[in-house]
Amino acid sequence: MTLALSSDELLSTTRAVRHRLDLTRPVARQLLEECVDLAVQAPTGRNRRRRHFVIVTDPQRRAALADLWRAGVNTPGASAPVPLRDLRRADVAHMDRVFSGAAHLYEHLQEVPALVVPCVEGRTDEAPVLHQAGTWGSILPAVWSFMLAARAHGLGTCWTTGNLVHEKQTARFLGIPCSEVMQTALIPVAYTLGTDFRPARRIPREEVLHWDEW
Repeated sequence: MTLALSSDELLSTTRAVRHRLDLTRPVARQLLEECVDLAVQAPTGRNRRRRHFVIVTDPQRRAALADLWRAGVNTPGASAPVPLRDLRRADVAHMDRVFSGAAHLYEHLQEVPALVVPCVEGRTDEAPVLHQAGTWGSILPAVWSFMLAARAHGLGTCWTTGNLVHEKQTARFLGIPCSEVMQTALIPVAYTLGTDFRPARRIPREEVLHWDEW
């Protein structure tokens, strides 16, 4: 199923989906592969095609990966307090739903049909900003393209990072060469319960747009 969305609709309604992931409907391998095919069309830094996608669909392996993710979420200090400046910009009226969505995902992550761990060759541990920008710039566009492709096919996704707290353990479990390859996220993927997503309320353009200088 491909949704009849314009490019503007696709870009403005690809939401972080947690509550509305359909935990009962399998996602075909071919569909996930098509999303990856579109993802790798994204540009890379200096034409370095270093991105990888580890997709876990086996129920037992999903459960084990979800446990590692939860262990990371539960690690003291893993979630820093939200700075006041971020709270000021947040849509406070919807924060309760954000927190309840996170709690829902925490409880049901192992039931999500596919868990995707995007990775990139090259580590940025203590690297200068220039090196970090080049490495992350070679994976983030691909991951966003994957999420957009998923939305276009009626699938929901969200960016999570609990696995990164115990990255080495997760790497051993998934067979990722951790000294050379960096995990960047864990993305649940499932069909959505309904497809009627709307643009989110955001802060005024004037607060994020700077002309010629800050």
